Amino acid sequence: MPLPLIPPTSPVLHLELNGGAAPADARRAAHDFLGRPARGAPAFPPVALDTALLVISELVTNAVRHTSGGCVLDLRLTADGVDVAVTDTSSAEPRPRQPGQQGEGGWGWHLVNRLGTRVEIRHRRGRDGKTIHVRVPR
Repeated sequence: MPLPLIPPTSPVLHLELNGGAAPADARRAAHDFLGRPARGAPAFPPVALDTALLVISELVTNAVRHTSGGCVLDLRLTADGVDVAVTDTSSAEPRPRQPGQQGEGGWGWHLVNRLGTRVEIRHRRGRDGKTIHVRVPR
């Protein structure tokens, strides 16, 4: 009798996050998701994986730091990369700041825009909040 086929891993990750551990939780889940093949696709190359983890970490950190609620991380594998979407409870758009040289921040939004492509801010209709979408190429 043949062994049953193991269903392929899903090309989508959906994760609700909250609190100070949210960025680390997001990185860990994204590393597990992107680091293994899904539906026959190869795992992310190491440099692309590191880039995706940095973008995800920056977006989740900003959502937790600058909004009143948690956030939702959605990852969707594409043929040429991964679509990253972080939804939070604030309608305020991120604004670039002058990066600090003494560890006081200001680098995140610059990094997201430099490392990702197709950066978009989508406001939620009829309710507070927004989704920031970024494509990270493979």
